[in-house]
Amino acid sequence: MSETGTVVVADTSVVINLNASGCAGDILAALPFRLVITDIVASEVQEDRRSGRPDAALLKALTDPKRVGIVSLDGTGLEIFADLVIGSAVETIDDGEAATIAYAAVAGLAPVLDERKALRIYAARFQGPPALTTVDLFAAAPVEVALGRAILRDAVFQAL
Repeated sequence: MSETGTVVVADTSVVINLNASGCAGDILAALPFRLVITDIVASEVQEDRRSGRPDAALLKALTDPKRVGIVSLDGTGLEIFADLVIGSAVETIDDGEAATIAYAAVAGLAPVLDERKALRIYAARFQGPPALTTVDLFAAAPVEVALGRAILRDAVFQAL
């Protein structure tokens, strides 16, 4: 994670996993970087149908300049986005993943993705910082220090 810089851009699944952990604010505060999401990802975050967890409201509570910022694609980012969502099923990904990768590619940021296909496509097509996953966020040493092992263990379990 030392190569990620001061900002990373996260996909929808990452936001959902952080919310499900019950410790999203503490985890984000402990990380050595700030998280941004695209407006496309923000629009994908809704109430979890299975658990009833209000993910959109939880995200709104985290949205501030110190924790989670919301950004938009423009120009080259929109072109990359279109290239990632239009085409054969083998080489396309969903809108949130595509927006995350497109913004990361243009801004030179590390994307935080959980889907293998998106991770594969990012690694094969883009030269930016290495992608991270939700597991990388939970496994960051500062997160364990801030939460303690017992709370971290429970947070990971909840995120599953």
